[in-house]
Amino acid sequence: MIQKVKNKVLTRKNDKSILVDYFFNKNDQQKPIVIFCHGYKGFKDWGAWDLVAEAFAKADFFFVKFNFSHNGGTMEQPIDFPDLTAFGENNYTKELNDLQYIIDHIVSNSFEFSAEANTATISLIGHSRGGGIVTIKAAEATKITQLISWAGVSDYATRFPKGTALQDWKDSGVFYVINGRTKQEMPHFYQFFEDFKANATRLDIQRATKNIHIPHAIIHGTTDPAVSVEEAQKLHQWNPKSELYLIENADHVFGARHPWNETQLPKDLQHVVQTTIDFIKK
Repeated sequence: MIQKVKNKVLTRKNDKSILVDYFFNKNDQQKPIVIFCHGYKGFKDWGAWDLVAEAFAKADFFFVKFNFSHNGGTMEQPIDFPDLTAFGENNYTKELNDLQYIIDHIVSNSFEFSAEANTATISLIGHSRGGGIVTIKAAEATKITQLISWAGVSDYATRFPKGTALQDWKDSGVFYVINGRTKQEMPHFYQFFEDFKANATRLDIQRATKNIHIPHAIIHGTTDPAVSVEEAQKLHQWNPKSELYLIENADHVFGARHPWNETQLPKDLQHVVQTTIDFIKK
């Protein structure tokens, strides 16, 4: 029977709390761990992510998904972006720290579901911007055994404003991005760029990809309008030992949307999930 533990609050002494979900087949047998990281303007409950979690649990994985601490959600309202100040204060370093906290929490002796989770096998999956986060983390964390990128980005630097736009951002301290679905003006404070510059070597996805020495899968839709399929091809070029899976005519979210009211995964996302499961189980 699949157990779903939703919205578990992980309280941290000197940082924002993290909200996490666990999906697993409760049988007191330790299962390979899969940790999923959402992308930009994303959250753990977006679209079909619960159905994805169920699929992995049915395949006998211990599946973990969580909201990055500064993604704009709150403990009380984890869906969408009630805390835009936190969203503006987010940066890549914070997301890497959040992911490390999740890993450390799960492998600790005090983890409440340790009887169900095999800490010797930890796979990371990252979607979109989260693909870069898991790639960097896999290059620096020895406990990670498999890495999977879903529609993952290959470069953070190119996504920042340049020239006059960058100067305007520095002068004003903030720039806004409209969320097409919620219509919110979502702030990015200038600290985001400052943190990136201060940690540019660590946050270089190309460098990280070249330092991956574990099984590495790159899954991307050929008609992704948000992150070009060329980025997947670059990742594969940087790590020739990786496995590249191109999903013909698939978009950035593999046919899903938010909200997702169907009881089944969209065909492309089902393909991605099964490809990932087969890859991890090799």
